[in-house]
Amino acid sequence: IQQRAAKEGAEIQWGDEAGLRSDEYGGRGYSMIGHTPEIRPSKGKRERVNYIASMSNQGSVRFMLYVCKFTAEVLLRFLKRLIKSHSGKLFWIADRHPVHRGHRVKKWLEKHSEHIEIFELPSYSPELNPVEYLNGDVKQGVHDKPPTRNLNQLKRRVLSELRKLQKLPARIRSYFQHPSVAYAAL
Repeated sequence: IQQRAAKEGAEIQWGDEAGLRSDEYGGRGYSMIGHTPEIRPSKGKRERVNYIASMSNQGSVRFMLYVCKFTAEVLLRFLKRLIKSHSGKLFWIADRHPVHRGHRVKKWLEKHSEHIEIFELPSYSPELNPVEYLNGDVKQGVHDKPPTRNLNQLKRRVLSELRKLQKLPARIRSYFQHPSVAYAAL
């Protein structure tokens, strides 16, 4: 992939999808000795915000939030935005999610093969995808605060974390120093 990218003048990026729920909480709790700490769930409806992200080993991050199920329409909307904001060809490396391999997506990729090509990571190997470190940072940043009470608050927190990470290219580049993804440092 690296040799082809150099030959064709393409940029390599890695992609993944993730979701956060309003009832998840990653912070600490305290209680009396001998009692398990409890966090009272929100009285409201359980909400979920999803995002799809793409990042390069140079430290750039692109993302899109959505609240629906991950479908071909969602992926294609993101890929269209991705190639529109990119001047050359893009090699996008992602997991083997069924949506990535669906008929509509393959057909669209054939029509836009001069702009983008998708490569698949091996099955069941999230440790090979550097975007998993981005996902971990986003989840930690969102959930180290008190639980969210509604969808808008959850959206704002996720958006805030992703925008913060966009402004930290050195942090993004540091993901590629982990031994599992050092192959991607190029």
